[in-house]
Amino acid sequence: MLSLSACFSFFALFMLNTELYAVQTAPRISDREIVERLTRLEEGQKALDKRFDEMNKRFDMLMWMIGLFASIVSVILGFVVKMQWQMNKRLSSVEATIEVQRDEISFFKSMIEKLITPKVT
Repeated sequence: MLSLSACFSFFALFMLNTELYAVQTAPRISDREIVERLTRLEEGQKALDKRFDEMNKRFDMLMWMIGLFASIVSVILGFVVKMQWQMNKRLSSVEATIEVQRDEISFFKSMIEKLITPKVT
């Protein structure tokens, strides 16, 4: 039987070896490869900037069109509200005129009835 310290030592050596195997060495990159990769990254960045600029132009156009649409809707809504206001105002004046005419007709009717009916004495 192995003693406890021997088992612990064996386990420690095993762990130490696995840690050593876990480290990978990176391949050497030359300065030329670094410069080439950086230039490709810069070109990709420029392409992305160009696409973002195009999207900004599209959003600007979209915002302009939404503003124009909102303005047209506001003008149309203003005209509809104005027409409704005028119709209500005209209707109330017509109703007042009809009420006055109804009162005048009832007055004339009562006067005619008084003239036509004979007085009983």
